[in-house]
Amino acid sequence: MAHIPLLNPLKTALGSISSIDSLCEALNITREDLEEALQLDPSEKYVRLTTPKKDGSDRVIFKPDYRLRKIQRRINKRIFSNQNVVTWPSHLFGSIPNQFDADKTKIEKDYVACARSHCESKSILKIDIKNFFDNIHQHYVEDIFLNFFKYPEDVSSTLAEICCHESHVVQGALTSSYIASLCLYDVEGETVRRLTRKGLTYTRLVDDITVSSKIADYNFDYTKNVIETMLVGKELPINSSKTITQYISTTALTVHGLRVGFKEPRLPSDEVRRIRSAVKNVETLAKEDSYRTSHGYRRDFNRVMGRVNKLSRVKHKQHASLVKRMRIVLPLPSKKDIDRTTRIVERLLTDYASRHDTYWYWRRFFLAHERLNVLQRSFPEVSKHLRKKLKLIKPTYE
Repeated sequence: MAHIPLLNPLKTALGSISSIDSLCEALNITREDLEEALQLDPSEKYVRLTTPKKDGSDRVIFKPDYRLRKIQRRINKRIFSNQNVVTWPSHLFGSIPNQFDADKTKIEKDYVACARSHCESKSILKIDIKNFFDNIHQHYVEDIFLNFFKYPEDVSSTLAEICCHESHVVQGALTSSYIASLCLYDVEGETVRRLTRKGLTYTRLVDDITVSSKIADYNFDYTKNVIETMLVGKELPINSSKTITQYISTTALTVHGLRVGFKEPRLPSDEVRRIRSAVKNVETLAKEDSYRTSHGYRRDFNRVMGRVNKLSRVKHKQHASLVKRMRIVLPLPSKKDIDRTTRIVERLLTDYASRHDTYWYWRRFFLAHERLNVLQRSFPEVSKHLRKKLKLIKPTYE
């Protein structure tokens, strides 16, 4: 029997969360934890932050209160990212976990895997959903829990309240990307089926829809109409200014910043040159007196190493040699780092009894380990001593 591809997300769990009490049990929280989060004043739920976009405009991000964050993280771990609860179809990528098939083979779900779906294409259509999170109303979030997960109304409305702010999804809430991936759970599969019959490949990475064809100069008019009809049905507008058609006859085809005119996705050649230049710059900085022991150097080094590791994801031949060069100029600790790291560990020892199960304790604990990774390069005995202390005070936060 031929394998039938999964077109819509599938709830794989046979059971359900049947009540508020069973919800608390599933998330390993108390009823008081839940009520405290639900009763927060709207002004207390999130801190509004802005970060600049590449185009000069501001991106608004909402930082959730620690009580909301705890529950949202549990929802992600126990429900959304649990393959025993949800199985994701092959056309969805980004902010969802890697899947494993029946043979335990990993199915990657990041932007590189998404771009790989479109390799050797000759025509590409890109559609951006305008203000995606803002346009996912709480009504649709409740529908996901009610009709996809089959939870009762009180559980579904409670979960939707935890996941939304001012009646819609917001960027910054830990659950938002999963909800964005699920918001078309009942209609996207049919769109994929219709486009597949036309020989097209459809993917969505959160709010970026890409459709490709192996035919040169393909006419995407019908494709746009099918996708727009699907989105309008969910009250999701298309960002016309970011709807782009590319043809191999006129440009190098790219998907999520990667070139896809080959068997495997590749970084643009100018990006590879910029990465090499950044590595050279780090090597130059490392020669400056005492700069390798500064926090500024660590920041520069980590930023460049992240860019170098992009080469690994696309199997670029220069990755190994650039990593080798970066390892020669690893950041080094100063004697001040001994005092700083010791103070961090001592504060963790003091806070362990009352805060070991909090997000902020967990974050500080792993910050201490990062500091020790640097410290051991020049002060291995001090690092070893402090690690022994950390072993006794591991966080229980999840």
